[in-house]
Amino acid sequence: MGSRRLAAAAFAAIAFFVTTPAVAQGGAPTPKQSEALAAYERALGDFKSILAERRRQIEAKEPLPNLPGQALYLARVAVISSYKDLTDAMPSRIGKPNKFEIPPAYFDADIEPLVDEYGKLFDIMEAPPASAQNSATPFKDVVDLAAAIARAKGLAPGHAEAAGRISLGLFFAETNGKQNVRNGRSNTYMGSFQTGPSEDRNGRRKWEAIKGEIAAIDPELNARDDKEEARARGTDHRFNHWTNVRDGLMNAHADIFREIPAIVKTLPDPIDQMKLFELIQIVPTPTRSALKSDDLLNYRVSSPTIMKHLRNNSIFAFGQADRARSSASFREILAAMWLFNRKFEKAMAKYAEIKPR
Repeated sequence: MGSRRLAAAAFAAIAFFVTTPAVAQGGAPTPKQSEALAAYERALGDFKSILAERRRQIEAKEPLPNLPGQALYLARVAVISSYKDLTDAMPSRIGKPNKFEIPPAYFDADIEPLVDEYGKLFDIMEAPPASAQNSATPFKDVVDLAAAIARAKGLAPGHAEAAGRISLGLFFAETNGKQNVRNGRSNTYMGSFQTGPSEDRNGRRKWEAIKGEIAAIDPELNARDDKEEARARGTDHRFNHWTNVRDGLMNAHADIFREIPAIVKTLPDPIDQMKLFELIQIVPTPTRSALKSDDLLNYRVSSPTIMKHLRNNSIFAFGQADRARSSASFREILAAMWLFNRKFEKAMAKYAEIKPR
C-alpha cells in the first residue's frame, strides 16, 4: 500500500476514534447545555466529514472545488466556536492544554489529530507551482530585506534589526514560514507574503524608488536583488521568494518602519510588535489611524466591515460572545490574536538562529 493510502487509512482511524466525551457527571444538563453540546457534536462531525472528503479527493486525484480550503477553514472555525460556546455553558468541559497553544476553553485537546490532518491537507492544496523560484536562505532573505529597507527609511541599526525580526514574524503569520505557496482560500493572494497582483506591482514601484539608496547602504544585497530580478523576469514575481518578500514589504509595511522607535516603546513585547504589523496586512486603514492617534492601545474600531475582516482572520471569530462584539480597542484586538502566538514564537526562535551579530 502506498504512503498516501496509508495516510488516508490512518486518518480514517483518527476520525473514528476521536469522539466527543460524555457530559460530565454531576446532574442532568440544562437545555442550554444540551443545545451547546449538540451544536459542538454537529460541528465536529462536519469537520471530520470535510477533512475525509478532501483527503479522498486528493488521493483519487479528483479535481478540487474552487477555493478548496474555504470549507475546511469554516468547519474548523465552527468547531472552535461551538466548543467555546460549550465551555461557556459548561465550564467543567474546559480541559488540558494543547500543542497548538489554543486557550483550552476554545479547544478540546483530544481533537489535535484532526487539526494535524487539516494542516497536512493545506500543505498539499497550497503547494508552490512547479515554476516557483525558491531561495536557499528564505528566512535570512526576509530579515536582510526588511533591515535594508528600514535603514533606507532612516532607522538606526538597532531599530532596523527590529524591522527584520518583525518581518520574519509576518512571514510566519502569512504562510507558516513556507515560501512561494499558493492560497487554498483565495485566488488573489499568493506567494511568501501572500500579495495580490496590484499589491505586488505597487511594492515593485516603491522598491525602484529607493533602490539607489539600497545600493549605497548594502551593495551586496543590491547585487542579489539584481540577480533575483533577472531570474524572475517574465514570470509572476509573487512566485520568486525574494521579489515577493521585497515587494510585499514595500507595499504595506516599509512606510510604517519609520514608526518602529515609537512602537517598541508602546509595545515592548516583540510578539505584540509582530501582531501590530500583521494588522497592517489585515486592516491597514484603522491600524494606520491608530498609529497616528495619541493612544494606540485605546484606539477603538467599530466599523462592521473592519470587524468582519478581523473575524475572517481568526480574531473575535470564535464563540457567540466574541462574534457578538461590535467594536474593539487595539489592546483588545492584540489580546484576541492568540491564534498567532505560536507562529510568532516560531519566528522568534528562527530569528535567534539567524540574527545579525
